Amino acid sequence: MFENLSDKLERAFKTLKGQGKISEINVAETLKEVRKALLDADVNYKVAKHFTDVVKEKAIGRDVLLSVSPGQLMVKIMHEELTALMGGDVSEINLKENPSIILMSGLQGSGKTTLSGKLANHLKSKKGRQVLLVACDVYRPAAIDQLHVLGEQIGVEVYSERENTDPVKIARNAIDHAKKQGLNTIIIDTAGRLAVDEQMMDEIARLKETIKPQETLFVVDAMTGQDAVNTAKAFNERINFDGVVLTKLDGDTRGGAAISILSVVNKPIKFVGTGEKMDALDIFYPSRMSDRILGMGDIVSLVERAQEQFDEKAAAELQKKIAKNQFNLNDFLGQLQQIKKMGNIKDLMAMVPGMGKAMKDVDIDNDSFKHIEAIIQSMTNEEREKPEILSGPRKKRVASGSGRTVQDVNKLLKQFEDMRKMMKMFTTGNAQKMMRNMPARRP
Repeated sequence: MFENLSDKLERAFKTLKGQGKISEINVAETLKEVRKALLDADVNYKVAKHFTDVVKEKAIGRDVLLSVSPGQLMVKIMHEELTALMGGDVSEINLKENPSIILMSGLQGSGKTTLSGKLANHLKSKKGRQVLLVACDVYRPAAIDQLHVLGEQIGVEVYSERENTDPVKIARNAIDHAKKQGLNTIIIDTAGRLAVDEQMMDEIARLKETIKPQETLFVVDAMTGQDAVNTAKAFNERINFDGVVLTKLDGDTRGGAAISILSVVNKPIKFVGTGEKMDALDIFYPSRMSDRILGMGDIVSLVERAQEQFDEKAAAELQKKIAKNQFNLNDFLGQLQQIKKMGNIKDLMAMVPGMGKAMKDVDIDNDSFKHIEAIIQSMTNEEREKPEILSGPRKKRVASGSGRTVQDVNKLLKQFEDMRKMMKMFTTGNAQKMMRNMPARRP
């Protein structure tokens, strides 16, 4: 996500030269490259031009501190303006009513039905909501089947009427059902089309007017680039939606839709889909997205994902084991499996400041851990708890059972032992003591 844009912006900043101040002369070339990078990322032309004009106006004449280079100051200004361009603050979903009704809209193929399931899972697991999914796509039986499969997968009830061809009546009946069952959130999946057409617009407008949802979300495939923005504009003019959800931001997308859409339709992006799994839905934070675009990583989102997966009590117990040098391969396997639950490994690495560029051409995914898991799972429980008992014949048996070589087993055991020593050093306080004794850096 945004890899090409980040690279081009970085090259643009390198062209900025100047002593003490950013001048109109030394900023012109940089902003020319910035505008080109934005257009290449499929950002709307008017948005790109307005953005660079604002950055230029704010940058020219700004004093540069001795500890800050002109390029660094330009990055700061760019970050501020990118964040503002994408909405500034996070935009919360409206869940004040009981029940709260959320109407999903969008073109066919945008990922709307899958997104409905992801949103239901998000609201259930992170907001504690009691959710009902409603199948109002009366034209595609497969869409109804898909919603039922997703609902079963995440433990959420799905309401459908296969013989009913009136989505308004289905929605009304679903709302009555939710009230009787004490469900406080209703997500209505609607029909899409291959293109914007009058029949689809009439149907979704009639549905919205009748059920009066608290939140109408427009779901759009970010990989369609500028077309996504044009489609959003057409939908907004007709149904006046409340917010946008961008899907497939984990794909080979240039990112222009994320940057342009608010300026064109004046509606915030509320969520972004970042993968195929049901938990691959993130709240959209403009500032964090600016961090990623400018190659600064996103350490806050990384920490939040870690907190969702790691239990504090279990972490405290693990710390005690590390301090006593009792951290074993069972513990190591458990940590690997929890890291995998946090999301795609390459995406997680890109959230670490400075790692995005380093990981660009590295082919790494969750399957990269499979051979490690296979080796550990081929050991007996005693061998996992006491790796030191792994003799030559035992290693040969483990290698055979995991489909790896004895050299692979030896490599894993050495890496594990090195990691265990390092973890013990940090836990016992030696590292903290070393840090305290280091001379302070001058500003």
